[in-house]
Amino acid sequence: MRRPAKVLTAAIALALLTAGCGSGGSDTTADGKRVLRIALWNYDQTPEFKALIDGFKAKYPDIEVRPVDILSDDYSEKVTTMLAGGDTTDVLTMKTLTDYARFGTRGQLQSVTDEAGKLDKAKYGGLDAYDMDGEYYALPYRQDFYVLYYNKSLIEDSGADLSGLTWPDYAALAKQQTRGSGGSKVYGTYQHTWRSLVQAIAAAQTGGDLLGSDYGFFKDQYAMALDLQKSGAAMPWATANSQKVTYKTMFTTGKTVMMPMGTWFAAVLLQEKAAGDFKDDWGMAPLPQLTADGKATTFGAPTAFAVNKKAKNSDAARKFLSFASGPEGAAAVAKIGITPSYTDEAIMNTYFSNQGMPSDDLTRKAMHPDTVKLEMPISEKSSDVDTILTEEHQLVMTGEKSLDAGIKEMDSRVKSEVG
Repeated sequence: MRRPAKVLTAAIALALLTAGCGSGGSDTTADGKRVLRIALWNYDQTPEFKALIDGFKAKYPDIEVRPVDILSDDYSEKVTTMLAGGDTTDVLTMKTLTDYARFGTRGQLQSVTDEAGKLDKAKYGGLDAYDMDGEYYALPYRQDFYVLYYNKSLIEDSGADLSGLTWPDYAALAKQQTRGSGGSKVYGTYQHTWRSLVQAIAAAQTGGDLLGSDYGFFKDQYAMALDLQKSGAAMPWATANSQKVTYKTMFTTGKTVMMPMGTWFAAVLLQEKAAGDFKDDWGMAPLPQLTADGKATTFGAPTAFAVNKKAKNSDAARKFLSFASGPEGAAAVAKIGITPSYTDEAIMNTYFSNQGMPSDDLTRKAMHPDTVKLEMPISEKSSDVDTILTEEHQLVMTGEKSLDAGIKEMDSRVKSEVG
């Protein structure tokens, strides 16, 4: 629903006063350095940004980098407001592909097609996601996808083979591994509350279209998720949601044996291990599949940097994009356990050389899936469809709607509300 123009105008004015936007200030320092402003989120809690900025400053000491730090939960809305108000922050982090589609189609980003054309696409994950009718307006620096994390300390005596799990295998193992009760209960698996843990998996592995209006391909994945919580092998969705359970806490406190989650979680575990807050051994396995054919299909999304159409220092901004998305930037984030977009043998060796990072064959296999599908395709419809599917997902997982009724409502609402 569109808000009245007066409300939007007031919201933009207020946000520009409070967002900490980078539109003000000189584009050079007193000693003549060019100032490069980069919009990002939770700078102190997101080590990849510091790693990239420190590496860039070492290579380009004549450029002064100033982060424009925004709260993660507010990031997309704040940047939307900043751009609407003519903000000149040089580099914008594209947190989601939905954001990228919005800013790119509105003409708010500079084309970096020439830079993209120089890249070896065979070594980049997620680059094609930024192709908008042959034009590129962002370059990815990381490529996350989903794997199956497991607690080696809890599962090591089970004799389970996680190298080629199907979803029925996974469900059976989760039930087998569930133990205890009450406050001491350990779940066989934890499926976080995001709709992607059902819907995006189903779309990726069946070839279903998340932007379509025939969501019958969700049914088997939902049936399994509902059965896991009914059997007690997974925490009920309603409990996880109402208690604001975090996936980090579930895994690092030994409350779950397995957990499907994105590759970014490896960096979190490395930090927890280094701080002494997580003692158990852990590993990664490929995401379970529909059939045991030896192929691994998963889903994920890249993260990228773009140059503001109204950037004050476009040249410095383009230098930053090339650095962050290239081998030097890849090495910088791989050193802290982040999966870079650019990969080669040397980068992956860097990634696995992190202290505390498992480097067994199964973990290495998990990090080389055969196919990574986009979590949500780029389209002007993406945001509206996402809202509908999220709302109906919640109703199905809490039992407020039956599975059949929920899928029927998804079909109906996407057809009528999105078209």
